[in-house]
Amino acid sequence: MAAKRIVLDTNIWLDWLVFNDASVLHLKKTVSEGRAEVCIDSACEAELERVLAYDLARHTLDAAAQAACLAECRRIARRIDTPAPEAQRKRLARCVDPDDQKFLELALAAQADALITKDHKLLELAKRTRSFRILKPRKFSAS
Repeated sequence: MAAKRIVLDTNIWLDWLVFNDASVLHLKKTVSEGRAEVCIDSACEAELERVLAYDLARHTLDAAAQAACLAECRRIARRIDTPAPEAQRKRLARCVDPDDQKFLELALAAQADALITKDHKLLELAKRTRSFRILKPRKFSAS
């Protein structure tokens, strides 16, 4: 069985790389077992890099820790460098928060099975998105 392709929004990456949140432990296991493959593009990686420099409430990261998180992201994720065709992007549901549209576009370009998020604005689009699912971390299954 082919690995499921998934896209993680920035907060899920933070849960994975910084907070070691229990909600993403099964995602980590699924990826480490080769049953899922995480995809990222330059726009999503740039946002992660910016956010890693923020004061993350009791988890402020120095430059070395930020670099280590980015290196781990790059080790884990498959880089998608080609966007989906413009005509396909125009048919995507539009997120109320324009900053989150990049995750939908990445999921489309990566031909992802799922976009993993806890963002309510993205989750609201779940019923309006046909080419991939939009799920909370605990709802994702690679089977």
